Amino acid sequence: MRRLLLKLTALSAIGIALPALAADETGATYGSGKSRFSLATGSPGELGLLKLLGEEFARRADAQMVWVKAGTGASLKLLQDQKVDMAMVHAPAQVDKALKDGWAAGKTLIGSNEFYIVGPKSDPAGIAQATSATDAYQRVAKAGARFVSRGDNSGTHQKEMQIWQKAGVQPSGAWYIVTKDFMTASLKRANAEGAYFMSDSSTWIMEKNVAPDLVILYRGDKFLVNTYHALTSPPGATPGQDTAQKFISFVASPDGQRIIAGYGRDRFGEGLYNDEAYARQYDK
Repeated sequence: MRRLLLKLTALSAIGIALPALAADETGATYGSGKSRFSLATGSPGELGLLKLLGEEFARRADAQMVWVKAGTGASLKLLQDQKVDMAMVHAPAQVDKALKDGWAAGKTLIGSNEFYIVGPKSDPAGIAQATSATDAYQRVAKAGARFVSRGDNSGTHQKEMQIWQKAGVQPSGAWYIVTKDFMTASLKRANAEGAYFMSDSSTWIMEKNVAPDLVILYRGDKFLVNTYHALTSPPGATPGQDTAQKFISFVASPDGQRIIAGYGRDRFGEGLYNDEAYARQYDK
């Protein structure tokens, strides 16, 4: 409780109005410099990439980053309501709409990962033979096989719903399990339920040990490539916007890109994220 109160105090000290967030959504603070800014994102913070980027930037720029843990939909809402200075998200259409509507600025492609469809080794819906992500989802629905959805308007949930729409399926019923939770927690739930789940590759590489009964059953559809963009509030709209823009410039720089491309390679033998140069071919 004391740690949570300290986090809440740090957030209020920099003028961030806190929405109704669960305790673990307050994230963390990186660096102790004079130039403070707030950033909303999900998996990059949950998996530790944000810590490396934030601490290195803080060291160089005498800055302090406050991370607010939120999925893509919630991150963009926080940015729109001017409760954070920037967001790091994976929903290109929503990002473009935010820029068009005028409540966000500075869109910058920073990297990518991809989605895997994981499930029980027995593969009751036979998705390992699927020809596309849409085909995989159709097979799940036809079999009535259990499927876990985050159901939280995160970038993952938005992508999932786009695939269901392409598949001509309105998911509902006992087989469709909604968690309203983050990626790792939802992956654990899928393992407990013996269910299918769409996990981002970064979470799977780092956290697959929490789901020992699941395996990757489908991957490779270009539609499952997941591009990440960073964007800020408009200039002058929030106290830390200028520092947030400098952080984005650092992340997009060769030094920042090396951190992104190399993250996790020493522990897992492969990087958790691809850099901007790779992501560019999938950015629309």
